[in-house]
Amino acid sequence: MAETTGRARRVDDELVRAAEHVARTRCRGDNHTVAAAARARDGRIVTAVNAYHFTGGPCAELVLIGTAAAQGAYELDTMVAVGDRGRGIVPPCGRCRQALLDYFPAIEIIVGQGDRVRAVAIADLLPETYVWADHQLETG
Repeated sequence: MAETTGRARRVDDELVRAAEHVARTRCRGDNHTVAAAARARDGRIVTAVNAYHFTGGPCAELVLIGTAAAQGAYELDTMVAVGDRGRGIVPPCGRCRQALLDYFPAIEIIVGQGDRVRAVAIADLLPETYVWADHQLETG
């Protein structure tokens, strides 16, 4: 694992390689252009690809959330997304940042390029965020 500086954490190089492998081998055509990989708390790596559709199909990060749940991995520690055709690490969009914060408030996301690759807390990617759970009415 490469050491990083500042508020960033150590980068899970194995996770980046897993996402790159899926992007290289499973992303074909315009419907699947981004792969994501996440490390579950138990050490497993879960992977997924986006499902682009003109109606607004889900990003790879959102597909990964469902894939992880289907595999019984409900606690994810770190996630990375990688573009196909060698585009490198792709940061999550705003919708994915919000969903990741809501599902996994302590998750770290690998972002950056080259020697600036780093793992950062999801809350750092979405400052002054709306926290869905904080605005739910209590029933009962």
